[in-house]
Amino acid sequence: MCLVAGWLGLASAVGELAGMILGVLLIALTLYLMLQLYNAYQLHQWLISDRVEPAYGVGVWQEIYDELYRLKQRNRRRKKRLGRIVSEFQASTAALPDAAVVLDNQRDIVWFNDAAVRLFGLRPQADRGQRVTNLIRDPDFRAFLASEPTDGTASVEITAPVDADLVLAIQLIPYGNGQRLLIARDVSQRRRAEAARRDFVANASHELRTPLTVVRGYLEMLDSEAADSEAFRDWQSPISQMRAESARMDRMIDDLLELARLDSETDNKAPDWIDVASVIQRVTQQQPSDGATIATTEVDESLLLHGDERRFESIVSNLVTNAQRHTPANGLISLTWSYIGDHAELVVADTGEGIAPEHIPRLTERFYRADTGRDSARGGTGLGLAIVKHALKCHDADLVVHSTPGQGSRFICRFPNNRCELAEPDPGEQSTIANDGSRRNVASG
Repeated sequence: MCLVAGWLGLASAVGELAGMILGVLLIALTLYLMLQLYNAYQLHQWLISDRVEPAYGVGVWQEIYDELYRLKQRNRRRKKRLGRIVSEFQASTAALPDAAVVLDNQRDIVWFNDAAVRLFGLRPQADRGQRVTNLIRDPDFRAFLASEPTDGTASVEITAPVDADLVLAIQLIPYGNGQRLLIARDVSQRRRAEAARRDFVANASHELRTPLTVVRGYLEMLDSEAADSEAFRDWQSPISQMRAESARMDRMIDDLLELARLDSETDNKAPDWIDVASVIQRVTQQQPSDGATIATTEVDESLLLHGDERRFESIVSNLVTNAQRHTPANGLISLTWSYIGDHAELVVADTGEGIAPEHIPRLTERFYRADTGRDSARGGTGLGLAIVKHALKCHDADLVVHSTPGQGSRFICRFPNNRCELAEPDPGEQSTIANDGSRRNVASG
């Protein structure tokens, strides 16, 4: 402002001497404006150039140059720091064995590492900016991408586009403004190991069945001899124990074969509507009568389940058998089948010894027993709840266990809404279950 005032004062003095104050002031203002325009042009040229050192200005322009120079220096340091971070990120992800692909909010490829080139066959120069579904055409992957997973824990397994022998497990991790980080891991070796384990268990179980059948036959013969002969009378108790153990081994082989079938899912049948009430009645009638009392306290006979009846019967049978092993003869085992909220529940509750909290997370592991000695003595194989877990998985269901030591246990199987249907007494009508749990009548056709 001082500079402007001085300039106008000088122009006024010159104009007064010349007798043309207004004209001189107008010329002075025009020259001052041209100078400011020149300085603005010079500033613009400096800002768009790569030159860091500030240009020379007069008055406030020099202050502007100095402030912008300091700002430019800070930006250069920030860019260098961000450049180092990006370089380190790219170097670290390039070294990962897993494929990493950055997708923008339109699901176009922004960047990918070397593993993505190897597992997906992406081309470093040509495929950046391409829509990912144009390059990875697997239908399961397209459906997974369309489902918009948001928690980063969901995954899908597909065959690698470059090699039909490779199986990739893919996760999508959201970040930023609708962007996604696609992570793909080669799980082929793990899948082959699991298949080899299943085949080994199935083959070993089949091979064990023949010699076990022979052993059981001879034990039955010896047991009969011990009952009729004084010479074998002392062997009656050991032979009975051996027969009990051989029977337990036979049940274990059956359970191992069932687990192998559930793992491989090669014997899947077309799902059908299961009359759950009939299955529960059949299972309870087959249980021995010398154990705890079995009661069906609440069974909705109109509530059907879409699935495999043999596997569902295995769920009910194993849960009831497990409850019997841990409930005294004067105890009570109750079964309920009902629709609650937005899902159906099968509940097997007992008044037995209960389970300590630290054992509950591991109950469905194979051969896991909360009390090894007592379970083995009761004839358990340690595979029943593992079978329940796998059979429930085939029905998109979950198992929840609530238990208190000394007060019994509740095993709750929760089946999703889309697998449930309510059948009306009228054979010409049946009803499906809406999302809010209400009945919706439809013609059975």
